[in-house]
Amino acid sequence: MGSEVLQSYWTLAAERQRVYHARLTNEPGPWTDDPVVSRYRFTNAYRAADRVSQDLIRVIYEGPQDPRDLLLRILLFRFFNKPETWSELESNRGTITCDDFDVDEYSQVLDQRLARGERVYSAAYIIPPPPFGEQRKHRNHLRLIEYMISSSLERDLCTASSLKDVFARLSSFPSLGPFLAFQLTVDLNYSTLIDFDEDDFVVAGPGALSGLAKCFPDAKGVDPASVIRAMVDTQKEQLEFFGIDFQDLFGRPLKLIDCQNLFCETDKYARVMHPDRRGLGNRTRIKQQFAPQGPLSAPFFPPKWGLRAPLLAL
Repeated sequence: MGSEVLQSYWTLAAERQRVYHARLTNEPGPWTDDPVVSRYRFTNAYRAADRVSQDLIRVIYEGPQDPRDLLLRILLFRFFNKPETWSELESNRGTITCDDFDVDEYSQVLDQRLARGERVYSAAYIIPPPPFGEQRKHRNHLRLIEYMISSSLERDLCTASSLKDVFARLSSFPSLGPFLAFQLTVDLNYSTLIDFDEDDFVVAGPGALSGLAKCFPDAKGVDPASVIRAMVDTQKEQLEFFGIDFQDLFGRPLKLIDCQNLFCETDKYARVMHPDRRGLGNRTRIKQQFAPQGPLSAPFFPPKWGLRAPLLAL
């Protein structure tokens, strides 16, 4: 049995989608009556619709589709997770390919960016520096990319039988713990390297586990992945039960990765709406304020999803 936070889970999902669709069609704000959603920053209900994921998907499909080059671009983009860093590398190196990739030369580009006082990493999630003996963090990450490329990882990905297999292979590399390995698995699945249903496999991150504890305080000992799967399987029924109008992603229902992320966002949402509900950890505030930066660009999703909408870039 869920707590009152469970209804807030679906309320947040619906209101965040309401804001997303309104901004896509350039409707004037305010886009929601929800005081928390209007004030604080939350990710989109669908992970692939987030700005950085959108940038990554474009990077995936706008460059060479050779498996090794695809893998390199995904790793290089996501390890720094900052579109400006990718643009800096691309403007200096041209088309990013394995033939061009050189740790020293790419590191020099990032050194110059840092020397100008500009960041090379996003604060969204940080991959711990792998133990490759370099003094600077970004050089160690470039070494990890070099190591992954040289390990014939693209071959293993192309022969994987499931998302779980992909996750297991990524988890074998240094510094890629369960949460980061799963996130990277989802990124790879946007590409043509692999093609699995996003409902194939899920790993709950720390924020999602805290949100789960707030929504289902009596579910201790229950496999988190099973709870997330139940949310996917019963999303229509739950939305109807709570009387919530949910605008999906151009016909695409919420998938495991989306419901996992929504538990993380609900953990934040509940800090304001349900301050007495305890999750994991001691966070009591939401740090980031919502500050829209102009209209949204037309979205672009993996063509293999077959999404069709008036504003969808084909």
